[in-house]
Amino acid sequence: MPKDPNGLAKAVVVLLAANIVFDVLLGIVDVHDLIVEPTPYVDFDRFGPLDLDVAYGMAFMLFLATGIVFIIWFHRLRRNAEIWAGDLQTRTPGFAVGCWFIPIGNLWIPRAIAVEIWRASRWEPYAADGKGELRLLNGWWTCWVVGALVNWISGQTYGTETVDTTENWVMATRWSAAGYAIDAVAAVLAILVVRRLTSMQHAKATGMIPAAQ
Repeated sequence: MPKDPNGLAKAVVVLLAANIVFDVLLGIVDVHDLIVEPTPYVDFDRFGPLDLDVAYGMAFMLFLATGIVFIIWFHRLRRNAEIWAGDLQTRTPGFAVGCWFIPIGNLWIPRAIAVEIWRASRWEPYAADGKGELRLLNGWWTCWVVGALVNWISGQTYGTETVDTTENWVMATRWSAAGYAIDAVAAVLAILVVRRLTSMQHAKATGMIPAAQ
């Protein structure tokens, strides 16, 4: 019997929403620095009671928690997909967890697994994909990958010895602000994907008439 992913989905949505709040907050910090204080020698007390070290730490811990719960939800959906259309699943449920930790491979393998889960979860698993059916899934994944790359570039730029110059610090901060903006969009699309896939599986498990797919 398939297991209901609704509880996990709700937790993922709440965590993603919290991530959006931090992405917007820290993105505003970067924009403020670019406009008001374009210098690498910034005052960490410039926002008064807002402790940026605490904010960055909370954002990181929230990101980790979101990743853990999301992967558990993803694994639950993959196991359900095995019941409905196991022959369409080219990778094991365990790999649906491990794929997220494969360097380079995690830029495309999870998306491939998500597509297989999507097809198994719809009312007619073996039907051809409808026009634009995977647009939401592809939009989320594109933002996720682009955001990961932008954040990597930001981290590499901040880590260079030349970041002490104003010009390079500004460049690094621009990359950081862009990363937060893309992450926020990716989180919004992730919420929509989580809700959509969960709804599809719930409808299929309970025999309810599914929403338009």
